[in-house]
Parts: sequence; C-alpha cells; structure tokens
Amino acid sequence: MKNPTRRPVRSAAGGSVAGGSRGGGAEATGRPRQGSRASSPMRSAVPSVATIRDVARAAGVSVATVSRVLNGSAPVREDTDRQVRTAAQRLNYFPNGAARSLITNRTHTIGVLLPDLHGEFFSEVIRGIDLASRLSGLHLLVSSSHAATDELVAALRSMRGRIDGLIVMAPEAAAPRLVRECALGAPTVLLNPGRVVRGCGAISIANYDGAFAVTRHLIDLGHRHIAVVTGPEGNTDAGQRLDGFRGALREAGLSAPDGYEVVGDFREPSGYEAASRLLQLKPRPTAVFVSNDRMAVGVLGGLSDAGLSIPADMALAGFDDIEVAQYVNPSLTTVHVDAYRLGERAFEQLMQQRDDPEAGNGVHEVLPTTLVVRASCGARGETDANARVHRSELTNGAVRTANRASELSGTPAAAGKPQKGARR
Repeated sequence: MKNPTRRPVRSAAGGSVAGGSRGGGAEATGRPRQGSRASSPMRSAVPSVATIRDVARAAGVSVATVSRVLNGSAPVREDTDRQVRTAAQRLNYFPNGAARSLITNRTHTIGVLLPDLHGEFFSEVIRGIDLASRLSGLHLLVSSSHAATDELVAALRSMRGRIDGLIVMAPEAAAPRLVRECALGAPTVLLNPGRVVRGCGAISIANYDGAFAVTRHLIDLGHRHIAVVTGPEGNTDAGQRLDGFRGALREAGLSAPDGYEVVGDFREPSGYEAASRLLQLKPRPTAVFVSNDRMAVGVLGGLSDAGLSIPADMALAGFDDIEVAQYVNPSLTTVHVDAYRLGERAFEQLMQQRDDPEAGNGVHEVLPTTLVVRASCGARGETDANARVHRSELTNGAVRTANRASELSGTPAAAGKPQKGARR
C-alpha cells in the first residue's frame, strides 16, 4: 500500500515544511529559513537591557532598596549603597527618568524660554544658566518664542509637567502676565520683565542707566545732534534704552529733532537700513546711539558703504558689548552687559525660590552695566581708570532703576552685586 501524500504544513514563521519530515529541507541543512525570527543573527546580536530587578539580584538586596539608593529617597547602610552602585555600574543600569520623576516628584530639568536662540547675547545667557545647572546636577529644556505671544504660550504649555522651574525672557509688555498664568505654580524667574510680577522672581539689566551714560558720553565729546536707532516698539529693553537716551538729552538741555529716533528690530539688516535713513536727516546727526550691537554693526556697514568715515563723519555707539564689538573697524564703543552673569544669577535665584517659595517672590534684582569706550566714538584716549568710574556710576544707577520698578508694584528691589569681570 502506498503511503498517503503528505501535505505541506504551514509553519508559524510563514515557511512550508513537510508534515512528517524530521531531517530534510532547510532545517536539515542548518540554513536559516527565510523569515525565521529565532535564527536571525540581528536579533541575537542585540544586548538585553538591565532592569532594576537584575540590579537587586546582583547586589543581593530588594528592589525597594535599589530604588532608595539610586533615587536618594531614604538612607541606607554604606556597604549596601556601595553594593547597589557597583552592581548598577557593572550591569550598565540607569534609572528610567520618567518613572523616577513619578517617585521623587521632580524632573531634574529647568525650562529656559528666550525670545531668540541666535546671537552672542542669548548664547551667553544660556551658557551662564547651563554651567550653573550642571554644578547642581540639573539639565535644561530650551525653547524660543521668537518674540511672538502665541508661540510664547505654546512653548510654556509644552513644558508643563516636564520641568522643576522656569527661566523666561519675554520682552513684550503683556508677557509677564501670560507667564504667570501658564507657569502653573512652578518656581519662575523673569529676565528683564520691566516690572515686578507677583509670584515670580525677576532679574534685569540696568538698561536706562547704560543708555543714559553712553548718550552723556557722546554729549561730553561735544555732539549736539545725536540720533538713536531703537529696538522694536513694545519691547521692554528697547523702551528703557530709549528712555535713557532721552533722559541724557533732557539733562543737557537738548532734544532730538523729528526723525532722529529711528525704529529697528535688534537685527543687523535693520541697522543697515537705518543708516540710509540717518543720511537723509537734515541736519545730519554727528553721532548715533544704537540700542544694541547687532544693529550697530549694520549701521557701521551702511555708513561705510555710503562713503562715510567713522567716527570722523559720524560717531557711533552700541549696547551689549558682544564679542565682535571689539573686532569691527573701528572698534565699537558700547555698554557692557554681563550676559553670562545674567543667566547665572537667574539660575541661582530660581534655586533659592525652589527651596523656599517665598524667597524669590516679588524680588527684582538689577545687574549694573559698564560703559566701554573704544574708537567708534572718537575718544581713543580713554583709560581703564575712566571705565571704572563709569561703572561705579552705573552701579549706583542700577539701584535707582530697581527702585523705579519697585515703585510700580510696591515691592522692594534688590540691587545686583557688581560683576567681577566679563566671562566670555
């Protein structure tokens, strides 16, 4: 009697094998069948990831003990701590961040929201925050609002539940209120808010005093027709610097004729465009104060392309003292802002507020600025001693600026400590 025809049986892996065969076909040759997961060399090459149970087994302790050691949630014996950490290191085990934050109620992350991430000023602010946070074992979550209210709100909402504290620079007038509403109780420090905001710490630059000092310096050099290139309308920094410019003119019995206040946007192209407008003014200004160095570089390029010699035909001064200011030709007279220290102090204030919620509530600290005299204003003979005198005056002015802000809210202000030097 003939053997009945054996029908192929479909394997789980999708291949076909003979129903009663034990040694034939692909399995007999030892060659892997197409589509077989069990024999895939790629799968076998992937190392397994250690779990907290593996660490507990290797250290001879409970899972709860491993959790206490790695999260620091409760004290354990020194030898047990050493056993657990040695086992974790040997197994290359790292706690799951999301799970850990559920246990400790902390993410060990600080949110940083700036209007822009481009440019030397903002990179220095971030560097100051970053280095300070590293020393505390914390990480940064950085975003930009592009100076747009809707993007500010969207960025703040995206950070909910992911951060332990928030540092925000939002120069628009309505921004402090929006930040307070969206922060949802997280410790918050505002950079240059223009006023004290209840429930938030604040740290600012002495914008008014810096602009006042550099404008007065141009007046002291004999200039009487001084123009200004301002930042965007509604921007707190731009408004304070414009007020400082006007205040210096007013004290000297001067005023800016119509057209002498040219609006820019804090970027180089707007400075270049402003230069052509300055050249059309009658009488032509003999000096111009530009509200930040990026625009000042643009103004310098525009005036040079028009055939003017700086400072012989028009003296020029900026604000911020970014790195490139000392390397343009001629080197730029400006107001030094220690952006690194601004970021560092913001982080320190945030940690004080985290540890004591009442510590930073309503505190408004103001960092002093320093007049840096270089070739673009036509006063090359200035000495370091003179620069120190300017700085001393501005440090006292910083207190006045802080008090002016506190008068609006009824909250006392704290003046910042003078910087020990630029950290570049």
